[in-house]
Amino acid sequence: ISDSTTEKERQYHELVTPRGGEFKITLPDGTFVHLNSNSKLRFPKNFAPDKREIFLSGEAYFEVKENKKKPFIVKTTKGEIRVLGTKFNVEAYSKENKFITSLIEGSVALQVGKKNILLKPLQMATLNKDGLKVTRIENMDEYSWRNGLITFTDASFEELMWKFEKHYGYKIVIENHKLNNYRCSGKFRLSDGINYALNVLKETLDFSYERDMTDTVITIK
Repeated sequence: ISDSTTEKERQYHELVTPRGGEFKITLPDGTFVHLNSNSKLRFPKNFAPDKREIFLSGEAYFEVKENKKKPFIVKTTKGEIRVLGTKFNVEAYSKENKFITSLIEGSVALQVGKKNILLKPLQMATLNKDGLKVTRIENMDEYSWRNGLITFTDASFEELMWKFEKHYGYKIVIENHKLNNYRCSGKFRLSDGINYALNVLKETLDFSYERDMTDTVITIK
């Protein structure tokens, strides 16, 4: 089937999830995407004849429909993932200084700058200020957001509050700096809400919190 549409002429859909929201979608080629909170997915109404290219800002889990003649390409501001058919998770929030690609099944080719890496199943590639590093996935709980859970292992209080921001939709301001050295592991059900999560933490930590009048900002005191 011929396609004379140029890239500039190709029509795109854009899907945006707010803080605290998620969305599941099946793309025109049959690929399943589960888009996490505060994320944006841009994809064409019809894929090009030689490739399936989409654009992601945020986090998403993919189950790619296999097509050896048309590679599936995920573009982000920090790197590019090229696959044929596989299951993987990408975290690439444009405002965060990190980029994580986690391969669950199959294989992906990862391009970050001039570096090219081929990931094997249960490997993850992490890009941060120290560079690009490939490690084995030791804990699948990191991807439990797809099952309605916030899971954290040896996380700092700041890291945990960032997860709360992403999943519950609030801006969280930490004024109590005594919490900086606190680290914790555990999990919360998203359905229990942020009040429940904060009250559980208060049982072992000395802090209080209050919401602003718009009910969009929580201050930890």
